[in-house]
Amino acid sequence: METLSAAIMLFLIMDPLGNLPVFTAVLKHVEKKRRRKIIIRELLVSLAIMMLFLFTGEQILNFLSLKKEAVSIAGGIILFLIGIKMIFPTEGGLSGVAAGEEPFIVPLAIPLVAGPSILAALLLLAHADPNRMGDWSLALFGAWFLSAVILMMSDLFHRLLGEKGLTAVERLMGMLLVMIAVQMLLDGIIDYLAFAKSI
Repeated sequence: METLSAAIMLFLIMDPLGNLPVFTAVLKHVEKKRRRKIIIRELLVSLAIMMLFLFTGEQILNFLSLKKEAVSIAGGIILFLIGIKMIFPTEGGLSGVAAGEEPFIVPLAIPLVAGPSILAALLLLAHADPNRMGDWSLALFGAWFLSAVILMMSDLFHRLLGEKGLTAVERLMGMLLVMIAVQMLLDGIIDYLAFAKSI
């Protein structure tokens, strides 16, 4: 996978437009001056967690004795489910923070930005080509930076797109993610069949 393709995939999984309403809901009782500091802190925490997973991913997979094909198929299934959820969102939000209480790490950094799906994708990238960790780091930072810009400008995006516009963009991103997931799943199956024939 190329660096740009990896960055696009990671950005789609982070789903910053889908996270905008949750960020707004969680922070609506916090002072406006304090909101920006909280968002920056949570974004930096999420980046640190994702970088940690990227660089320890290969060791985790080796410890669990997982093959590249299994990770690719599992990653495809996870991304497919995330994409479907983006296209057909369920009712109810995820907050878990009492009114007036300042969120710390949960739920903004984890699981909204650094969720299970992005961590699984980073494990997959680290295992797919461990010699390109610089490229994967660049892809992750690019995706994270673009997500950070969108989340920092949440008020502007709400004014420009409105709730319906945000929903439409999120569903389009979900469609793209489903296509990436299907391709990843097919690649994993093809690689496994080739591996099975060579035994």
